[in-house]
Parts: sequence; C-alpha cells; structure tokens
Amino acid sequence: MSSDKKMVLRVSADRSRCCGYGLCAQLCPQVYKLDADGLVYLETDVVPPELEEEAREGAAACPAEALAVEIVPE
Repeated sequence: MSSDKKMVLRVSADRSRCCGYGLCAQLCPQVYKLDADGLVYLETDVVPPELEEEAREGAAACPAEALAVEIVPE
C-alpha cells in the first residue's frame, strides 16, 4: 500500500441520534445544516482543509454524539 495517498476529513451524521440542538451548525454552518424539523444534515461529507478545525469542533459540541469525524484516504 502506498503511503502517498492524500487523506481527507470525512464527517457522518446519525440523524436518529440528533436532538436538534444546532450547536454543530452554529460552529460550522458550511458543513452542518438543520432541516425543517431541526435535524442535522451535511452540506458535504468531505470537509475542505480550511474547515477541518470548525468541523471537528461542531462534531465535538454535539451533546447527542450524532456526528462522527474520521480521516480517510481520498
């Protein structure tokens, strides 16, 4: 396996766990959005490098632990 593969930050949302607090969307509105019912959905699942810190903070702020971030090959 080659070690020169580009790695990206990927986010996922478990909408069944979302309670609609909206902290994620407040911290990183470019990635996390709330639908008409107040539940999270993702604007994108691959986070641009310039938004990685905010995306991690948004996921960490979720009291329901409905968001996950992982580093994966592109």
